[in-house]
Amino acid sequence: MTSQTNLYRALVRDAMQTDCTVIGADATCKEAVDRLRVGSSTCAIVNDGAGCPVGIITEQDVVNRIAFKAEPLAPVTQAMTAPVQTIHGDEFLFHAIAAMRRGDIRHLPVVDGNNALIGVLRLKDALFETTPKLMADIDTLAGDGGKAGLNAIKGGLGAIAGQMLDDGIPVPEIQALLSEVNNDVYRRITDLTLDDMAASGLGKAPVAFSVIIMGSGGRGENFIHPDQDNGLILADYPDEDHDRIDGWFMEFSQRLTLALDQAGFPLCRGAVMGTNPLWRKTISQWKAQFNIWVAARSVASLRFCDILFDFRSIWGEQALARELRHHVLGMISNTPSFLRDLADEAKAAGVALGFFDRFILVPDTDVHKGTLNLKQSGTLPLIEAVRIIALRDGVDALSTLGRMACLAETGYLAHDEHDYLVGAYQHLCWLIMRHQIGCARDGMEISYYMSPDELTRREKDMLVDGLKAIRQFRDRVQAELSGNIF
Repeated sequence: MTSQTNLYRALVRDAMQTDCTVIGADATCKEAVDRLRVGSSTCAIVNDGAGCPVGIITEQDVVNRIAFKAEPLAPVTQAMTAPVQTIHGDEFLFHAIAAMRRGDIRHLPVVDGNNALIGVLRLKDALFETTPKLMADIDTLAGDGGKAGLNAIKGGLGAIAGQMLDDGIPVPEIQALLSEVNNDVYRRITDLTLDDMAASGLGKAPVAFSVIIMGSGGRGENFIHPDQDNGLILADYPDEDHDRIDGWFMEFSQRLTLALDQAGFPLCRGAVMGTNPLWRKTISQWKAQFNIWVAARSVASLRFCDILFDFRSIWGEQALARELRHHVLGMISNTPSFLRDLADEAKAAGVALGFFDRFILVPDTDVHKGTLNLKQSGTLPLIEAVRIIALRDGVDALSTLGRMACLAETGYLAHDEHDYLVGAYQHLCWLIMRHQIGCARDGMEISYYMSPDELTRREKDMLVDGLKAIRQFRDRVQAELSGNIF
């Protein structure tokens, strides 16, 4: 992974100092100065009895307050800067950098989930590998914490992705960054929506819950302009409380999806959102619904399963998501014929390659006539086939490349076949990313439809070879599963 993507994806704990100077709130100013003098730290964190930061003493405090104003035996609480701003160790590093620059902060105490001190982030350490261009990008990605700032993030992502592509950064890394930034926006909008609910007099969430995303976001494979694919997993509650509790989450979902839409995540045209009761259920209801889908084997239920398989929890109670994942994988392992039906349904999404290896273009009756649909007839056939085998073999990975790597490790994919499929997938993703970035720069509709005229001869040859490899792999999967009839 490149240093540029490392910076965007690094966490605060990756850059913090753990050997920081810590003093108790009952210490004197003299003790604070003595500790700073003998240590290598440029600040001292003042903790309460529970190990939580309540203040900070910096070199500036020593000069401006202690040296000329405070008595040596005066409590350190009289000279420290308080209240002190903190940041969680699992926050993105670029958030911390942006916050420190905005607040002119040089030292930021880092805390864990219990607000206990685990380290200190120094601005000069965080900025070690940055450049002016990276700093501008960091300010864009961090926003200002409010809805307006979050709305601006999506507008700047296309330009950042374009710069990364121009710099030769591999497209899977760009996709992973886009996905993580988008998921971060999801989390922050979820927090803001919860605040809005409380401010409106609706109170806190009545039960624990998890916000899940599906599709490319769940796999970590976002391109420039993904729409919403989300849902809610709620903790179980008594049936008699359904109207009250589900009513609260319905209102929450409406506010959440509207805020996401305003932030640049279009509403899902297929209604795969928490506003739809199909995608907003308790953990027990989710299990029962999945069992019904597996038993029904209808076109609709198979598609619903296909959507759900790539879900990822991005906010809230992670145990609920783990429980649902465990149930889904267990159900599939006990129903092997279900995978055969999935493969049969996936046959409709064939690759865009016909007789004599000629491209199959969108028909003249469609608004996108004469173009290649690089998602529907390119990446999707491979994503679906790889996912089916990964589910059959109990692979936990969610990304397509991650799943293929696991299948190569188990020996299901031979070395050459793995190389062909990875190359095919990466070439398709590169073509899509380049096309969408170009559309964004030119103010055009961002889509997966590309004219073959945009491709060089070499790019066409590589695309043909890649689509042939994908078709061969799909045929193999189909043939294997057709024999697994129970």
